[in-house]
Amino acid sequence: MGEREEIPLKPPHFVLIHGISGGSWCWYKLKSMMYNSGYMVTCIDLKGAGIHPSDPNTVLSFDEYNQPLLHFLSSLPPHQKVILVGHSAGGLSVTQATRKFPNKISLAVYVAATMLKNGLLTEQDIKDGVPDLSEYGDAFDLEFGLGVNQPPTTATIKKELQRKILYHMSPPEDYTLASMLLRPGPIYALLNAQFPEISEGVEKVPRVYIKTMYDRVVKPEQQDSMISKWPPSHVYSLESDHSPNFSSPFALFGLLVKVAASIGCT
Repeated sequence: MGEREEIPLKPPHFVLIHGISGGSWCWYKLKSMMYNSGYMVTCIDLKGAGIHPSDPNTVLSFDEYNQPLLHFLSSLPPHQKVILVGHSAGGLSVTQATRKFPNKISLAVYVAATMLKNGLLTEQDIKDGVPDLSEYGDAFDLEFGLGVNQPPTTATIKKELQRKILYHMSPPEDYTLASMLLRPGPIYALLNAQFPEISEGVEKVPRVYIKTMYDRVVKPEQQDSMISKWPPSHVYSLESDHSPNFSSPFALFGLLVKVAASIGCT
């Protein structure tokens, strides 16, 4: 009998999801490393973010905001799975995706991210998952697309505070790039990211959390609270600010490769 022919495994397919005000451009370092190492990688612009043409002030529901990711997952061929990686508020996008497409996702990775099983459903969820930047005073530029007497539709951290809050350990080139590309984030839609319905799928997808130890946005105590309330299978830590995609890209890449290997993707 001849030797059995081995079928080569496809490399894992990472799908990277940005946070509020960001875009697929946030992942340019990680995408380059992954691509050069033979991995498949897709970076999504959520609605009104990155180069997506919509005005973020018109994005008023979380379903609408997250539609580009949900459309991508629905378009995957049968039996094809991806590793979802969400940064910051991108964790809400990942959680909703695991609820809707558990059979399309082999692993969910939360990087300094909002990891809440039901989204921002309760006051405690908001305390754990929404940044509290009150120590910086009036930290946001707000826009009121529904009128001045209505809640704000978008929020952006003031340009003079972005370095101190978001990128205090990141290279100046990356901070400069970000200061040119950040867009108003659809805060109205994000604060309505609530998933009250019972979902069996959300527990089918294994989760990993990557903590950022010097984070001034999603503070370490917030990350610890979310981890304790909905424990993932593994927790890792980076000596990083809120943006390890800029400040610690090699370490972040190494962790993503490690967690991919842990579920049999190499």
